[in-house]
Amino acid sequence: MKQPKTAGNKRGQPGFVRIISGQWRGRKLPVSDIIGLRPTTDRVKETLFNWLMHDITDSTVLDCFSGSGALAFEALSRYASYASLIEKDAAQAKRLQALLSSLNVSQAEVINADCLRFLAQPATRQYQIVLVDPPFRQQLAIPCCQLLAANGWLSPNALIYLETEKELAITDIPANWRLLKEKIAGQLAYRLWSAPA
Repeated sequence: MKQPKTAGNKRGQPGFVRIISGQWRGRKLPVSDIIGLRPTTDRVKETLFNWLMHDITDSTVLDCFSGSGALAFEALSRYASYASLIEKDAAQAKRLQALLSSLNVSQAEVINADCLRFLAQPATRQYQIVLVDPPFRQQLAIPCCQLLAANGWLSPNALIYLETEKELAITDIPANWRLLKEKIAGQLAYRLWSAPA
């Protein structure tokens, strides 16, 4: 399995990802060696947050497969008002909570749960920006998008970022979503969608 491109990452050794802008610019977040954990590269992350430049401040953010937390922490660094981080691995969820505590972040929560099971419930909050970056080739991305739409998790005109393997067919994305941006880089495709009210 391809390992995350993080500094110092050799099998069995943690690496790190870097926050690239905002109040914590340059801060390094540790990345554990967990199967399937594939942090978004700086280049892709920079493109994503350029796309979100006018929307991120004061937004509510849901990070569906949080992993390293890189996307949610980047959003919080850029003054998102609230973030929920869903992480299935219990040990990693504890690490994310510890990172939030170390940064004195009170406007965020870590939800230790299977993402699809969690989103299958009726929504307890609506989000303006949703980050969907699951482990590749595990049939998680499209069901996640369908559950977001079906169970009321999205604010009117929410923005949904979807990062997947490039060969994934996206024909079953919710029918009313509108594709705003799309890029292919190596083995991955990343897209920004709008979900009209």
